Amino acid sequence: MRNMIRLFSIGLVLSAGAACTSGEKKAPESVTTPGAATLPVEATPGPGGKYIEIAMTTDDKGSYFKPNEIEAKVGDVLRFKLVVGVHNVDFLPDSNGGKSGLPPVSGMLQLPGQTQDILLNFGTGHFYFQCDPHAALGMRGRVEVEPR
Repeated sequence: MRNMIRLFSIGLVLSAGAACTSGEKKAPESVTTPGAATLPVEATPGPGGKYIEIAMTTDDKGSYFKPNEIEAKVGDVLRFKLVVGVHNVDFLPDSNGGKSGLPPVSGMLQLPGQTQDILLNFGTGHFYFQCDPHAALGMRGRVEVEPR
C-alpha cells in the first residue's frame, strides 16, 4: 500500500512539473472554488478608473492584506495579488449589511503572482472583505468607495 501511495505521489509531482513547463501561453483563466461563483481574473477599470493592488500574504507576522484600508472610486479595480499562502476574497453580505450587488466569493488563489480583480461597480460607501480561511486570524480589509 505504501508503494502505491509513493508511486501515486511521484506521478502527481511529475504531471504537475510537466504542466508547469509546457511553455504554452494561455488566456487568463477564471479562478474557482467549489460552491463559489466564477470571477474573471482580469477586469478593466471604468472610465477614469485605476488599478489598486493589494498583496495577499502569509509570513511570520500572520496572514494579511497589504494595504487593508483602501480609498477608491467607483470604476476602480481592486487587484488582489497572491504573494505567499492560499487566500481568497469574500465581500460577506453579513459584514456589509444593507448592501446589494456585492461580488461573489472568489476562488482560492494558490500560486504566487496569481491575481483576482474586483471592479468597484456595486455602489459607494464602506465595504468589508476578508480571506475566509484566515478571517479569524485577522485577514480582513475595508474599502471606502467614493463617487467618481
